[in-house]
Amino acid sequence: MLILYIITVLLLGSSLLANPHKTGRALQVALQRFMKIAPAFLGMLVLVAVALYLVPDHLLVRVLARENKWIAVGSALGFGSVSIMPGFIAFPLCGILLDRGALYMVLSAFSTTLMMVGVVTFPLEKTYLGAWLALSRNAVSFIIAAVVMIATGFFFGELP
Repeated sequence: MLILYIITVLLLGSSLLANPHKTGRALQVALQRFMKIAPAFLGMLVLVAVALYLVPDHLLVRVLARENKWIAVGSALGFGSVSIMPGFIAFPLCGILLDRGALYMVLSAFSTTLMMVGVVTFPLEKTYLGAWLALSRNAVSFIIAAVVMIATGFFFGELP
């Protein structure tokens, strides 16, 4: 991540040297757009915090580490689609689920939908992308997550 910051600063510096007026104007436009998006983004952060507080880790373990793999997969696809959590929480949680007996395809379904499908973020996406594009993006992401889950199941021998 540090490398990206360094590259960004270097590119911004070279842009300032090349044309300070255009770069200053671009930064003003970026700040205006950020300020326009900030209230919705802050609302989303509050939603994430509430969701993380309301859904304890042991509940996820109970739901996703079931004996019946199809119920566990369905739960993982559904729960991952409607919940939101950052990767630094989601991936260690997947490690806990793996230790508790969750199948790789369940973990794949959960983590992929968690990162790609956004039922909670849909209102924000609809505002900025439009309803059709937001719905299409979520539907395609869900299909991709299901394909990844099936491929994982075959790869790890969890599917015939």
